[in-house]
Amino acid sequence: MKKEILINSSEYETRVAILEDDRLVELYVERPQSERLVGNIYKGRIKTVLPGMQAAFIDIGQEKAAFLHASDIGDVSDGPQFDSELVDEESPADIVRKARRAGIETVLKEGQDVLVQVIKEPIGNKGPRVATDVSIPGRYLVLVPDDDHVRVSKKISNWGEKRRLKKVISPLRPEGFGLIIRTEAEGKNENDFRSDVKRLLKLWSRLKRRSEMMKAPALIHKEVEITTSIIRDIFTDDVERLLVDDRTEYRTIMAYVRQVTPHLRKRVILYRGATQLFDLYKLEPEIDKMLERKVWIKKGSYLVIDQTEAMVTIDVNTGRFVGKGDQETTILRTNLEAAKEIARQIRLRDIGGLIVCDFIDMYSRENRRRLFEEFKNAFRNDRAKKALTPVNEFGLIELTRERIRPSLIFTFSEACPHCHGFGRILSRDTVATKIERWFNRAKVDGRFKRFHLSISPQLAESLVSNGVNRIGKIMKVHGFKINLIRDTTIPMQEFKVYDGDGNIELTDIYKG
Repeated sequence: MKKEILINSSEYETRVAILEDDRLVELYVERPQSERLVGNIYKGRIKTVLPGMQAAFIDIGQEKAAFLHASDIGDVSDGPQFDSELVDEESPADIVRKARRAGIETVLKEGQDVLVQVIKEPIGNKGPRVATDVSIPGRYLVLVPDDDHVRVSKKISNWGEKRRLKKVISPLRPEGFGLIIRTEAEGKNENDFRSDVKRLLKLWSRLKRRSEMMKAPALIHKEVEITTSIIRDIFTDDVERLLVDDRTEYRTIMAYVRQVTPHLRKRVILYRGATQLFDLYKLEPEIDKMLERKVWIKKGSYLVIDQTEAMVTIDVNTGRFVGKGDQETTILRTNLEAAKEIARQIRLRDIGGLIVCDFIDMYSRENRRRLFEEFKNAFRNDRAKKALTPVNEFGLIELTRERIRPSLIFTFSEACPHCHGFGRILSRDTVATKIERWFNRAKVDGRFKRFHLSISPQLAESLVSNGVNRIGKIMKVHGFKINLIRDTTIPMQEFKVYDGDGNIELTDIYKG
């Protein structure tokens, strides 16, 4: 399988696209105002303990308190003190297990400080979810303080390789630490692991000192930025090349690759073409379609994707596709194509939680089995944890997929002010970025230098207020003259561009 990584970086947004056989299958987006929290380690202060929910809320310095469930509590003996009757000659792990049975209130007390790590991003009105079991990922290994085990990733299926890795790594395990062997460790040698352990121990020592010095709430360790995490987790031997269109990001990536995987450095390429990188691969239309409910498949069949707070439903329809054989064969072909596209859309939109896929009913048990196997196979490269149920008598497949961050629909859109959140429109940041890309394409074309830009007053306020003038920056970078017009008749998610005389509309020429 051909695999490529494309990184498009600008001042206001970084986007990472994963392509498999020239098709977009995953997209990661990071903006300065909405940086990721998963992986961050905080010294928090317990605000409230709720025995009835077996949970606690912890102040970690964010807008919303973090949520800690009893099931996510590990050894907290270095922080909170246990009730006196539980403190004896037992190990910390035994004490924690006993405290869990007795209730979360025996482990945590209001006002206590505790070291926690974010395991799930804030979603909707909920704050981030945290755990007290802190871990630090490296290239091949994950360091787990206050543990004494060596574990192997479930994705390494070869039992012989599992035994070899355990045999090689067990002598390298530092006293008082556990190690988790990542998928990328497959086939690697002792020298690779030794350097990984050294880096992780050095990082742990540094953040341990910070946690002792700083007062709660405080950020003790920040997870690496999206580009570095992608290089660490996804840029592997099976990736043919990585293209990045920003020189600063390129230097950051090369510095990391030289240190961790020097044999891959020739696959990192700084893209310098006049056409924007995502335009070159025709990705912008694919990204725009991510907000649409209806997704066309082949020969007229389509999907309808509806996201709610509780679950996501995906409906398969034959549409205009009538086929040439009998009805059962036509339905099977439609369902098999739909299975592949559903898996792609779930990965692309980063949909998590409970997902119900309503396929077209088939009478044949063998056909239902084929559909289920095709659906499972379509997720073979998906890194998220998931569980699937076979096709039931109603043609439904239920899928539960790990959700650690909101779906990308919440990144690219915001609640519509006219329908009180029932529908969605493009967010101001997304439209502003689209306007910047429009003028980037106009610069490449070179036919025009003067423009009239008509946008809603709300969007204009976002572009030129709060000490930031994005229109001014466009003019300075490209040498354009842009006359900004505030038009109350234009919806906030749209914009119109005219030539310098205002006679010719140019909007669709450079839309991409």
